[in-house]
Amino acid sequence: VQRIKSMFYHAYNSYLDNAFPYDELRPLTCDGQDTWGSFSLTLIDALDTLLVLGNHTEFQRVASLLQDTVDFDIDVNASETHVQHLNFVGGLLSAHLLAKRAGMELEPGWPCSGPLLRMAEDAARKLLPAFETPTGMPYGTVNLLRGVSPTETPVTCTAGVGTFILEFATLSRLTGDPTFENVARRALRALWKTRSDIGLVGNHIDIVSKKWVAQDAGIGAGVDSYFEYLVKGAVMLQDEELLSMFQAYDRAIQNYTRFDDWYLWVQMHKGTVSMPIFQSLEAFWPGLQSLLGNLDSAVRTFQNYYSVWRQFGGLPEFYSIPQGYTVDKREGYPLRPELIESAMYLFRATGDHTYLQLGLDALESIEKIAKTPCGYASVKDLRDHQLDNRMESFFLAETIKYLYLLFDPAHFLHESGECVLGAGGFIFNTEAHPLDPAALYCCGRHDQDHQELQDILLTLSQPGSQSKPPPKQTEGQPGSQSESIALKPGEKKTPPLLSCSVQPFSARLSILGQVFTDNT
Repeated sequence: VQRIKSMFYHAYNSYLDNAFPYDELRPLTCDGQDTWGSFSLTLIDALDTLLVLGNHTEFQRVASLLQDTVDFDIDVNASETHVQHLNFVGGLLSAHLLAKRAGMELEPGWPCSGPLLRMAEDAARKLLPAFETPTGMPYGTVNLLRGVSPTETPVTCTAGVGTFILEFATLSRLTGDPTFENVARRALRALWKTRSDIGLVGNHIDIVSKKWVAQDAGIGAGVDSYFEYLVKGAVMLQDEELLSMFQAYDRAIQNYTRFDDWYLWVQMHKGTVSMPIFQSLEAFWPGLQSLLGNLDSAVRTFQNYYSVWRQFGGLPEFYSIPQGYTVDKREGYPLRPELIESAMYLFRATGDHTYLQLGLDALESIEKIAKTPCGYASVKDLRDHQLDNRMESFFLAETIKYLYLLFDPAHFLHESGECVLGAGGFIFNTEAHPLDPAALYCCGRHDQDHQELQDILLTLSQPGSQSKPPPKQTEGQPGSQSESIALKPGEKKTPPLLSCSVQPFSARLSILGQVFTDNT
């Protein structure tokens, strides 16, 4: 654990010293570059990792700094097909929900209001114009200042349509504005209707005509986080519709794409193999399977992927399964987290020390191959360990976080909790930003309690009485303790509004598929 902390601080301090306020560090030339619009992306991505490692002081400093410096009203294009929008919205939501644990000063209405939540809402609202389409499926790119360009292509990848429900449902449940969750659900339902007769989806779709442009079906790049969000959305929201969607896809995926516990790419209508390739992004799949209790299959697939890691000291972006070697021009390893992420889930589910060995291998590989005097560099070619002048922000957000959590089984993020804020059962978004489902239910519960209390007071108000109904609650700030709802002497006292006394949330990560309560 200490070595992993040292790795984090070598990378983090190098970014602060050499690259801030640029988006990313260039570790070979010790300077910075903007990759997405100069939002200090690495800093936002690293924020909750600071708390995971126990550094409350730096978390507080950076959270305050971001509130003062980040402005989303700028003329840049935000590509949703690349999941960078989740870095901002997810990173800010996660920091907002972890603020209490970090000892930050909280607004009276927290977790249903707060400056980081308002920033997340502002960032997400800039993406809403992309959803204004005939089908409800979003365009792949939106300009943060001007909306969707008239010349924007209607073709976007599957993940770009289906990777919103975690962040957008969290925003809606916390702020009380249903718009975000509604557009995410509409997009998911529209995408669901486009699947082929054999139950598969392709890689790129025309979101206006609903025609599939790239018809390769698999679990890797362009599709991966869509399946991830169906499962995690089902867990976080206790949503059977999302779970049944995934289960239907999973049956088709197992039938048509799985061979000897590898997953190939097939033609979405015929099921014939189009690419017998393993992509490093697919390495999240065993971890996802373990969330649903499909452990036997998950363990065997993980062993296949781990054998590739041992062959190269990392996962090449593409690996030819028949040839047992890298694919031309896809030999790099940009320090991706997916195999470590699966190891974390599988170790939690099985206790098998094989997964700790992968963690140790990853630590040794990255230290030996990728470390530079100012940071860690992406590996350009795993065959000869040439480096690339880039340290992507997910290295601090995901790779190091999952590595740390793999070796810290008692960490608070692993704990299974009831409907008590911060008690555990956290759900990681696709960029490894942990979201606390209990907060969604506490804010939703508060809205319900508040409405019931208003109804009681309105009923008690007699015509001609001096008593007035309480003021309408300000949208986006449920739970604000500055509002006053006076009760007359002798009236029944209601329980505290944020007591969250019921337990609607009972999801348990990694506990053999116990996703829903018995009475759901």
